[in-house]
Amino acid sequence: MNDHSEEVEQGRRFRFGENWQHFLRHLDEDRIEEARKSLVDMLGCSSLDGRRLLDIGSGSGLFSLAAVRLGASVHSFDYDPQSVECARVLRQRYCTDETRWTIEQGSVLDGRYLRSLGSFDVVYSWGVLHHTGAMWEALENALIPLKPGGRLYIAIYNDQGILSQFWKLVKRMYCTGKPGQILVIVTMIPGFVFVGLLMDIAALRNPLARYKNYRKARGMSVVHDWIDWLGGYPFEVARPDDVRDFFVDRRLVITELRRKTGMGCNEFVFEMPLATDESPEDGGRRVAAGS
Repeated sequence: MNDHSEEVEQGRRFRFGENWQHFLRHLDEDRIEEARKSLVDMLGCSSLDGRRLLDIGSGSGLFSLAAVRLGASVHSFDYDPQSVECARVLRQRYCTDETRWTIEQGSVLDGRYLRSLGSFDVVYSWGVLHHTGAMWEALENALIPLKPGGRLYIAIYNDQGILSQFWKLVKRMYCTGKPGQILVIVTMIPGFVFVGLLMDIAALRNPLARYKNYRKARGMSVVHDWIDWLGGYPFEVARPDDVRDFFVDRRLVITELRRKTGMGCNEFVFEMPLATDESPEDGGRRVAAGS
């Protein structure tokens, strides 16, 4: 897509795929297993046998691979061509039955493209839709391929008010070019390390424990997540209740909501009712106590 290259060159988009390509050098079976566990935990099922899963903004391809290992037939797409290549590398490296995993370039803002894919039992998009430049349109379009009875699993950056506006400026600076990248990295990453060490010391934890165990956070890598955070532009945020209400107004039922108190993503799982005219008596808010 020429639009992607133009946006990168104009400083309007972060090279997510380039960061994911570096991440793949560190990918191992432990990280894949952690990704698989996170899907099982959030979706509340131990198997996806016989189900179709759509991975919107597949990034490294890690979670598409995890879904394949859970038995799903997976279709992955990403706007970033380097991310698309990452998923293809993983498919070649780890997937013995490539017919169960299709990969291509596409945009969640392209409604015609989404309609061409058919319907899916699970639509998955973790930390992606707020990077489109049109988050609410992307959230709306994510419903297009979701079949009745299917589940939508998304994660959206938490709205921290003025602090979120500060981070938007940081990300915009990072994407202006090499000088901006260097400035952001040398000023921000030491701060991340210092704050993390202070928090561990205050909690009487091993100061290095958070970095040694970071892969347990969905199988991810702390350094690559830092870069993704610092450069992740476009950047939008939302309050968890606003995201919940957006989909409840569209007659979905929320089954899981995990709130983030500070920087990071709120996680949601919604169900599409089997009949479109069904409206739960509780207004669609079927969430476990304490969520």
